[in-house]
Amino acid sequence: MPEVQDQAIIQAVCDTFAPSLDAPAGADDATIAFYRDGAKARGIDVAVAGAVGSLDALTRGAVASLLERLGPDFASADLETRTATLLAVADESMRLRLGVRQLKAMTLATLVGAVDETGTNPTWPALGYPGPASKPPAAPKDFPLVTLPAGEAELDADVVVIGSGAGGAIVAARAAQAGQSVLVLEAAQYRNEADFRQIDSLGAATMFLRGGSLWSSSGQMGVLAGATLGGGTVINSMVCLRTPEHIRELWTSYGLEGLDGPEFDKFTDMVWDRIGVNTDATQYNANTRAMITGLASLGYRHERLPRNAALDDDATMCGYCNAGCQQGKKRSTLHTYLQDAVDAGARVVVGAHVDKIVTEDGRATGVLATVDGTTSLSVSARNVVVAAGGIESPAVLLRSGIGGPAVGKNLTLHPAWIVTGVYEEPVEAWHGQIQSAVSFDLTQVVDGGGFLVESLALNPGTWGGQSPFTDGRTTRDQLRKLPYFATWHGVSHDHGSGEVYLDADGRAAVHWNLDDDVDHRIAVRAHTELARMHREAGATEIFTFHWSDQRWTKGEDFDAYLTQLADSPIDDHTAFSAHQMGSCRLGADPATSVADGWGQLHDVKGVWIGDASALPTAPGVNPMITVMALAERTASALVKSF
Repeated sequence: MPEVQDQAIIQAVCDTFAPSLDAPAGADDATIAFYRDGAKARGIDVAVAGAVGSLDALTRGAVASLLERLGPDFASADLETRTATLLAVADESMRLRLGVRQLKAMTLATLVGAVDETGTNPTWPALGYPGPASKPPAAPKDFPLVTLPAGEAELDADVVVIGSGAGGAIVAARAAQAGQSVLVLEAAQYRNEADFRQIDSLGAATMFLRGGSLWSSSGQMGVLAGATLGGGTVINSMVCLRTPEHIRELWTSYGLEGLDGPEFDKFTDMVWDRIGVNTDATQYNANTRAMITGLASLGYRHERLPRNAALDDDATMCGYCNAGCQQGKKRSTLHTYLQDAVDAGARVVVGAHVDKIVTEDGRATGVLATVDGTTSLSVSARNVVVAAGGIESPAVLLRSGIGGPAVGKNLTLHPAWIVTGVYEEPVEAWHGQIQSAVSFDLTQVVDGGGFLVESLALNPGTWGGQSPFTDGRTTRDQLRKLPYFATWHGVSHDHGSGEVYLDADGRAAVHWNLDDDVDHRIAVRAHTELARMHREAGATEIFTFHWSDQRWTKGEDFDAYLTQLADSPIDDHTAFSAHQMGSCRLGADPATSVADGWGQLHDVKGVWIGDASALPTAPGVNPMITVMALAERTASALVKSF
């Protein structure tokens, strides 16, 4: 908990982002309450002040620097002065901006996204947002888990798999099916359909890494990663795209033998069949139809997206996909490979944070973990598979002092550049399948790089927390247009890279800046092309997630707006990543890669990389299928090693 003086400053910051305001003339009761009941009236200011201490070291430090910079006089200033001060301070340094950004996101996301005991938010009637469509089913929590006593515990296994997502679940299944004793250690908890409440704020808090609030050191990149049994496969949008041929050829040249040949086709087909990839269950919602209109008007093609959804998937329920599928129609690892692993005898422990991998004479001997914060677990094993994700896997190796000089380096993130259009007729982008169409026509438009065009989910908390801020009233006015938003993003193919490192608390942290010239030009092209598509599709207003308000309104000079987007300062750009890759990459050279071409560490026998961190470069497409096929390939090498 911050000191009393700091609490007062934080509460004043919250009141600046969400002040109590008079409603427009003629407003109904719900709209009057929406404007009147700001951060103070709803206790958001106190809640945010109390939550700051639980932030990661980087963000906590940024908030502390902000509070010091604002000083005690900020709390007693009037609203206009506080607003101007916050905006000015945010321009002084990226660290201060991160502090402002974090408090803004916490305040406004809570204002319109957090729910009470009834599962609703009081602002939703004024925003036209319906909230959950149904209650969670009474699905049995029958996935078998190992229960450990408090204190100390010891277990033995032939193979320990750290992580249960797209990669780890596959390796666990194949090792168990080969007759090995397999133990899966998952840092997060077990959630199933009975826990999926169709509420984004709860889904993020319980199934996303750091509660969905992990920023790069500059604050330019927001990182969204799964943190639940089954990993990102439980909360992703089910996009299934095969690894591009030119990427396979490139990776083969890096030392991944045969990746450009029929054997990798076989592994990909195995994954495709096991998780039931199809286009028959793919349906376009209004958001995607608007995107297709914008694409076609500019002469760009689109394709129907393959998805790992059951054929009887009810599309009307799919807008809540990133908070888990209540229908159980998402073919996540919980319903496929992880179940296969358990059926073959694998054991699973949840809440297991791996502190380090233990080695002796250049060979893995096991792992040390802390389970639910109460049990010190020691596991003896001659094979350890690191599959905790592109952020957490390198952190495990760094804490263990193994993996060589490339650990954490070469982090690629598929930066997603987001542009929203406001339309005359309701779009209600929260209805229907989040992602169902894609355009590849802009994937090689900047020095061989570019971006996919795909639609996005829309929920009040994200758009409240991340939309540009000019003042409290403008934010409230804009949020009332929520039903009319259509939102698309350009998912770019990284040219540069970032890094995962350990923070002051020994936890994974991310360094990433838009400091690569090609990546910057791709970002500009993505913003301008998406803006053009929105205009062609009939948007009357267009805005982005730049830090400053980059907005166009119908009747204004559109060419001037495109120039404004192109000329935006590099530090003004904000991206999000749902794909974290390459931080423990495979390759032939121990100086530039962590593991060999089949996934085993260069410097330690018996330690294998089995997740997205293994990818040598960004593939330029949604990576789930690539990760899973590569995991099948690594699992085949692991099984041969037995």
